[in-house]
Amino acid sequence: MKGQKNILSSTNQAFEALQNDLLPRSFGGLGKLWVGVLLLISATGLFFYIRQLQDGLVVTAMRDYTTWGIYISNFVFFVAISLVGSLISAILKLSNVKWRTPLTRISEMIAVAAIVFAAIIIVIDMGRPDRFLNVIFYARIQSPITWDVIVISTYLLISVMLLYLTMLPDLALMRDKWVGIPKWQHKLYDILSLNWQDTTEQKRILAKSVKILAIVIIPVAFGIHTVTSWLFATTLRPGWDSTNFGPYFVSGAFMVGSGAVIAAMYVFRIHYGLGKYFTDKHFDKMGKLLVLLSLVYLYFNINEYFVPAYKMKGFESEHIMELFTGAYAPMFWSIQILGMMVPIVVLMFKKGRKPFPMFLVSLLVIVGAWFKRFLIVVPTLAHPFIPIDQIPESWKHYSPTIAEWCITAGTLAGALLIVTFLVRLFPVVPIVETAEDYGYLDEDGSHSQQDKIIEGHDNT
Repeated sequence: MKGQKNILSSTNQAFEALQNDLLPRSFGGLGKLWVGVLLLISATGLFFYIRQLQDGLVVTAMRDYTTWGIYISNFVFFVAISLVGSLISAILKLSNVKWRTPLTRISEMIAVAAIVFAAIIIVIDMGRPDRFLNVIFYARIQSPITWDVIVISTYLLISVMLLYLTMLPDLALMRDKWVGIPKWQHKLYDILSLNWQDTTEQKRILAKSVKILAIVIIPVAFGIHTVTSWLFATTLRPGWDSTNFGPYFVSGAFMVGSGAVIAAMYVFRIHYGLGKYFTDKHFDKMGKLLVLLSLVYLYFNINEYFVPAYKMKGFESEHIMELFTGAYAPMFWSIQILGMMVPIVVLMFKKGRKPFPMFLVSLLVIVGAWFKRFLIVVPTLAHPFIPIDQIPESWKHYSPTIAEWCITAGTLAGALLIVTFLVRLFPVVPIVETAEDYGYLDEDGSHSQQDKIIEGHDNT
């Protein structure tokens, strides 16, 4: 009997230790510095955007030919990053992959932050943002822009719901168990928990709702990047006139999204001391997944460039040569080698799938993905079908201005700020779901089966 009580006590202690590990933490000195730097970058971007509102898009390097610059490159990058929510929370969940549990919350946070700023960067790119509502009031179903507005809004709504609903048990836990926090923070958890009481009926409704969202978000996720690719592919331009763009964009999005999750895993493993939850096993599994996604993306890359390079016709030939041997060749080959080939080779080996090498590889993937989107947008616009004649020399080339770089950096910092504040207020690893996986709780929120047996013996 005494031994049984000791087991029960150790189980409860383990659950308490898990809660202490995973509850949100106040910013330390390094955290405050991180927030301060991000706020400074965001404020600088806001300052230059106000200047852009006052003076117009003339403060950028975009002109009649290069009408899209790093703003649209950044938009495509954010849309790509946002797909990680559907990959980790939906596809792996529906596949019943158990090791994904610690990764779900952070992937959903990244997805929400990215899709919010994908929407914001589109408004920034508009010369007259005050006319944005015209896109809604006078929408034309024939326009891919209309489809893009619809699918981005839908994906944002589902991503927020998926993040919020899965947090309900943790919000209730923090409402009831977490003491010593400011009143406003406790009130926040009380409101957001929606009177969650861990009843069987609530659990059933939540499980059904999350499953529906997980199923619905997958076609929407594929749709958001497919529609984004159609914005390019339906335009008769060399480099964009491709039927390969849909799967090409989707595969690249899953690749960079996985890289973002790996980078976040490493940061929280080191700076939050979550090595027990982001284990070597998780890095190994994510490394194998990243290799698979990289190989799929490599296949579509070969398709994207091999066919036009084989035919070398007209303006397509000029575009290809500009990438392969021209002004954009150093960037192009750096992306192919460092952002794709090196990650594949490194992650093929078990030692390459250790946390620190994985972190370095993920940074290569993320940086390479951003510049890849730049190469998709800018070189094509520099090769229009209409001959460039009798215009200033500067119009023939595109080099982003300080204003563009600062505004773009501000949006990237803003997305990181959203993730940072979400992590400050909510558990980065699901507490209740992790406890269920470890056997500390049953899926109905009660004591584990082991505890029930012990209690039954005690009653006897």
